[in-house]
Amino acid sequence: MAVLPAAAAAAYQAVSQMGAHATPTSSAVATGEAGSFSNFLSDAVKDSIDTIKLGETMATKQASGQANIVDVVNAVNAAELTLDTVVAVRDKVVAAYQSIMNMPI
Repeated sequence: MAVLPAAAAAAYQAVSQMGAHATPTSSAVATGEAGSFSNFLSDAVKDSIDTIKLGETMATKQASGQANIVDVVNAVNAAELTLDTVVAVRDKVVAAYQSIMNMPI
């Protein structure tokens, strides 16, 4: 599967925006931590789910004639970009796991 440079750049931008919306949890603030990888990952997954749900909701509203087509296109494009990003991250995680499993001991 060939990845287009524009698609890769868009996926990178989507991931960087997901981290910008993350806020430290109350436990991280109480302990003085700026945030952990698990918090970042959890927030990114939640943002991804919310973006995909919004795309589905807007598509349903458009089908019933309740939404503006521009808003629907933007929401569906954001959902598609998010899904592409999630799939790319999953592929990298699987490749890293396979690489680790193939290492000689």
